[in-house]
Amino acid sequence: MEKTKNRWLIALSAVGIHISIGSVYAWSVFTNPITEQFGWDLSSVQLTFSIAILFLGLSAAFLGHFVEKYGPRKAGILSACFFGIGIAGSGFAILLENIYLLYIFYGVFGGIGLGVGYITPVSTLVKWFPDRRGLATGLAIMGFGFASMVSSPIMASLISSLGLATTFFILGSSYFVIIMASAQYLEPPKAGWAPKGFDINATSGSKVIKKDLAQLTANEAVRTKRFWYLWIMLFINITCGIAIISVASPLAQETVGMTAVAAATMVGLIGVFNGLGRIGWASFSDVIGRPNTYLAFFAIQIAAYFLLPSISHAIMFQIVIFAAITCYGGGFASIPAYIGDLFGTKQLSAIHGYILTAWAAAGLVGPILTAQLREVTGSYQIMMYIFGAMFIVALVVSILVRFDIARIKKQQEAKLQKGEIAS
Repeated sequence: MEKTKNRWLIALSAVGIHISIGSVYAWSVFTNPITEQFGWDLSSVQLTFSIAILFLGLSAAFLGHFVEKYGPRKAGILSACFFGIGIAGSGFAILLENIYLLYIFYGVFGGIGLGVGYITPVSTLVKWFPDRRGLATGLAIMGFGFASMVSSPIMASLISSLGLATTFFILGSSYFVIIMASAQYLEPPKAGWAPKGFDINATSGSKVIKKDLAQLTANEAVRTKRFWYLWIMLFINITCGIAIISVASPLAQETVGMTAVAAATMVGLIGVFNGLGRIGWASFSDVIGRPNTYLAFFAIQIAAYFLLPSISHAIMFQIVIFAAITCYGGGFASIPAYIGDLFGTKQLSAIHGYILTAWAAAGLVGPILTAQLREVTGSYQIMMYIFGAMFIVALVVSILVRFDIARIKKQQEAKLQKGEIAS
């Protein structure tokens, strides 16, 4: 008999991929050395990161079907090739002192590797953990959130001792090996597989196993209202979260008078709470359900953003920021499980890819909106109120999702009673 793989090692493989591609969030480590070495202006250098996030969303959308058709192992290999070439190729761009090559390698190639690598383990984990969807996807996506904490000091040390180009060569080679090795263990479970005790619990009534609302293809999913409800919710959550992260230090200094050093420490802790929010909220969503989880996200952030402009105490300011950031991270980690709940696992990677176009859009809108509001109003206070209002919209949308779910369940029950469906 063929031995069944260990699902916790599947989760560990997913973390290996995400902790590698998540190093993109440490891009700021490169900005000063690059601007100082070549004299390129900051906005031009920062555009590299924006291009990478744009192609993350685009490749996730277009390559989701590739993941479903060829499986997570081949998709992981594809991610290793694109991301490894993208990072290592950035070293050649540095040697040639060509920023456009940097855009192509880090932004386009790296971004494609990011997108396919991000969605590759997700549908596999959901299938291996039908009893703990949130926990499983939270573990992997937590790796993405914590990646910058791991990679930033390594990058800084390599740059100072070996220079920019060599750093990119080393990182590209290392990420290629880690992602390639992690991908080899990825595999969906055999048809009909269930974790030990899962079927027993389901039939004995000792544990309630919630069925997926539907089993839809990606093309069927995008034609539903609930798909676009999820897209809007994720877009608002990411737009406001990225905006706050991008201006966290000057925001803290201006609002509550924190020193530059204290604000820098707060920025580091934001990364911690971002990662903790991913695993914490995703795991908690298994207990309270995904609709209630997103309701909590938006209620907390409405309160946070309307409170922030009036807070004058530095510690209280940071507590509120950290609470909002856990919701930002939790939104990323809980969305794959929510997709599985609403659309099933038939083409979860493809649907997840389509949903992640919200990330690409938010990555462009968030920082630009923040900069424009700061220039027009001269402060960050109005921005907080606007974000609070955006989260009210998100809260309303999250309630509409619940109504849609209730409507579909009612239709299914009516058909079941008429004998039109088997289950």
